[in-house]
Amino acid sequence: MNKNIHPQSAVLGFLLFLLLWQLISLAVDRPILPSPLKVMPMFVMELPGVLGLHLLASAGRVLAAIGLAVITAAPAGLVLGQMPKLDRLFSPLIAITYPIPKIVLLPVIYVLMGITDISKIILIATIIFFQILVVVRDEAASLKPELILSVRSLCAGRRALFRYVYLPASIPAVLTALRISIGTAIAVLFIAEQSLTTYGLGYYIVVETYQVLRYPEMFTGILAMGLLGVVLYFTVASIEFRVNRHLFVAS
Repeated sequence: MNKNIHPQSAVLGFLLFLLLWQLISLAVDRPILPSPLKVMPMFVMELPGVLGLHLLASAGRVLAAIGLAVITAAPAGLVLGQMPKLDRLFSPLIAITYPIPKIVLLPVIYVLMGITDISKIILIATIIFFQILVVVRDEAASLKPELILSVRSLCAGRRALFRYVYLPASIPAVLTALRISIGTAIAVLFIAEQSLTTYGLGYYIVVETYQVLRYPEMFTGILAMGLLGVVLYFTVASIEFRVNRHLFVAS
């Protein structure tokens, strides 16, 4: 794990963030930017109530999307990394679709699947899918031939190669891709929840607070969405650190 994301650094960063927020709030001196001294107590009071329900709805959607992306993209990336001919067949398609901002597909997904939680999960999973797919494919394809030959020399079949070579190599790649894509996933979640739903932080921030000029409550929703992203990021980073340390010791 990067040395700059230890818990002590996170606490210091949060305190600096609050200080900067307070200074900007004093400088602006408008209701649109309330002080953290007003927002933070409200956040603590609202979190066990309605705000917490919105947070749980958003967390459920993004976690379901992460799970769906991992169980589909990781095997696909391993297969493409192990089979160069198949990879050459699909590489042009991946190269064209990977850079496309998937958020533009939101209306299409709504039309095809309806305006449901599943459609929002599919949209977020699609974004994470391509990031995991590309990273895992490249990691599997970059394994040294000597390593693969040494395992095969022990009469290992494809299943043994998958278990002892490709799978250990792909797990750090999956975690790295997840850590990088969390910010994008939360941003897409915010956009997808802004309308045509009744629960979720995006709905709470835009519909229930911003549109009715409840600015302090709006910032509690922003804090909750930020908290969701930070917790997911640190969780994945912690798992990634433990996995990499375990693999290093095992090697």
